[in-house]
Amino acid sequence: MLVDHFPPLGLRLTTPRLELRLPSSEELAALADLAAAGVHDPETMPFLVPWTDRPPAEVARGVVQHHWRRLAEWTPEKWELDLTVFHEGEVVGQQSLWAQDLVVLRQVATGSWLGRRHQGQGIGTEMRAAVLHLAFAGLDAEEAVSSALEESHASNAVSRKLGYRPNGVDRHVVRGSMTIDRRYRLTREDWERHRSVPVTIEGLGPCRTMLGLPK
Repeated sequence: MLVDHFPPLGLRLTTPRLELRLPSSEELAALADLAAAGVHDPETMPFLVPWTDRPPAEVARGVVQHHWRRLAEWTPEKWELDLTVFHEGEVVGQQSLWAQDLVVLRQVATGSWLGRRHQGQGIGTEMRAAVLHLAFAGLDAEEAVSSALEESHASNAVSRKLGYRPNGVDRHVVRGSMTIDRRYRLTREDWERHRSVPVTIEGLGPCRTMLGLPK
């Protein structure tokens, strides 16, 4: 079976409302369609790389290519796990977790997006909580980092709600204008104080060596 050669295909996270896992081909197509239908108000740009500014067909194709590229480039020393998020069996977005030299640095980073019609329901908080549980309870991380552009109010709110602390700012040019990127850091201690979402992890054992961890 393919999962025997690429164990992350068998990794699954579940919360009270959500399931997070790598998608099948058909589910990846649904994820691409969701992105093409819109992720944010076109008047704003919540991403440092404005990938959603392209025509819908190119946005969809970019989602597929990004997914395949990250799997193809995966090594134990540097990996990105782009999990498709399901709510009541429907594809609603993507939650990513990535790390470099995890066994040495014990640090992970996160990023995500949701289809517009699924926003404002607390799903963004729940899916971030799921991968934080994977990081701290499953991968023995010591800290998680994230960032959000100043205009991305929902993402900033999720970080604050989950216990992240401000960790500085960066200036970037997005759409030809200066924008502020707010950095956040979450320690294991702060995660333990703020975690409130129950999360179940399945299929982690066979993935450990691919994630750069001992068996």
